[in-house]
Amino acid sequence: MENNFEIEKGIGHITVEIIEYIPNSVVIKTILKKSTGNISVMSFDSGEGLTEKTTPFDTFAQIIEGKAEIVINGVSRVLVTGESIVIPAFQRNLIKPNGRFKMIQTVIKSGYEL
Repeated sequence: MENNFEIEKGIGHITVEIIEYIPNSVVIKTILKKSTGNISVMSFDSGEGLTEKTTPFDTFAQIIEGKAEIVINGVSRVLVTGESIVIPAFQRNLIKPNGRFKMIQTVIKSGYEL
């Protein structure tokens, strides 16, 4: 489920409160979308994750609540609240839950001109 909206600019936000958990779901709210990239806040209910994928852009993932397993090219890393990782472009990756968790995902689309 994805909900595009724009948060109010120029004021502070408590990021973890921008998104709620929905039972048996992954919820994605894109809070800033530009041609050069986007920032999304995501919530994952227990047992929910994202399937393995490869994207042509670097992706910054930061856990803002809970714990998740990030697998990049078969190498697993467990991240907890406050930890982050850069998922390199063109690398197989998947996100697995370790209970409920929330994360910020930032995709950078510039710098990959061929």
